[in-house]
Amino acid sequence: MAKKVEVKDLLEAGVHFGHLTRKWNPNMAPYIYMERNGIHIINLYKTAAKIDEASEALKKIAASGRKILFVATKKQAKDIVAEKAKAANMPYITERWPGGMLTNFVTIRKAVKKMASIDRMKQDGTFNTLSKKERLAVDRLRAKLEKNLGSISDMSRLPAALFIVDTTREHIAVAEALKLKIPIFAMVDTNSDPRVIDYVIPSNDDASKSIESIMNIVSEAIIDGLAERKSGKDDDGDDEAGMAKKAKPARSSDSKKGKEVKKAKAEVPSTDEEDVKDMKEAKQPVRQKSKKEVLNEEE
Repeated sequence: MAKKVEVKDLLEAGVHFGHLTRKWNPNMAPYIYMERNGIHIINLYKTAAKIDEASEALKKIAASGRKILFVATKKQAKDIVAEKAKAANMPYITERWPGGMLTNFVTIRKAVKKMASIDRMKQDGTFNTLSKKERLAVDRLRAKLEKNLGSISDMSRLPAALFIVDTTREHIAVAEALKLKIPIFAMVDTNSDPRVIDYVIPSNDDASKSIESIMNIVSEAIIDGLAERKSGKDDDGDDEAGMAKKAKPARSSDSKKGKEVKKAKAEVPSTDEEDVKDMKEAKQPVRQKSKKEVLNEEE
């Protein structure tokens, strides 16, 4: 179970430091506590509450078996996000956001399949039949695809949600998610617009210590959700086995009832041949006599 967010820990990590007051977005006003030395200070009590809300939602998504795509291309965030996403077994983008990553997902999947086909060429020996120049070109293409799309090679369908660090920098990712109505979780600084984000985490998105602090909490929540899913599957398996065992006696009792019915039918006495003949005659309709037959009877 994920631990409760402590304001003291967030304060030590520098999560409360915003941008310069002249760079602020007025829509972030509800999350700003005060101004000090020309810098906005974020209200950490609201941040803690928002982290708890976002963590609970991410945990439910992970427990349902769906994927959460992490996006962070800035230098101070990419390594931290990649490490935490790997730990949670989730896809991530830490290089340049490929245009159409979500809205043109079919093309992106083709590029991923191209990477897999190159790997097959190397395994079956086809790669060695190419010329030196061609092999070099294929290796360069493979390295480029691995750098940009290697982290999403296991993502066979659109993610259930996005977790973004710095929505201003990743505005293309935000726009694509909005177009497809994919929920967005994000670390939002004082210079960003929180209105387009579904789960806002007001926080410093520039300091690596602040990013690591938030990512630790988020990744723990996702791992907990995955653990719940795994334990739930195990419980379902046990329940099915128990139900199967309980069902067996019911089937044997049904067969026993069937035998009793057959036995009862055997005990019913059979009718004699004469009785059967009388029953058949009784069922036949009475024939009306003709006029000629009636006159003959009178004579």
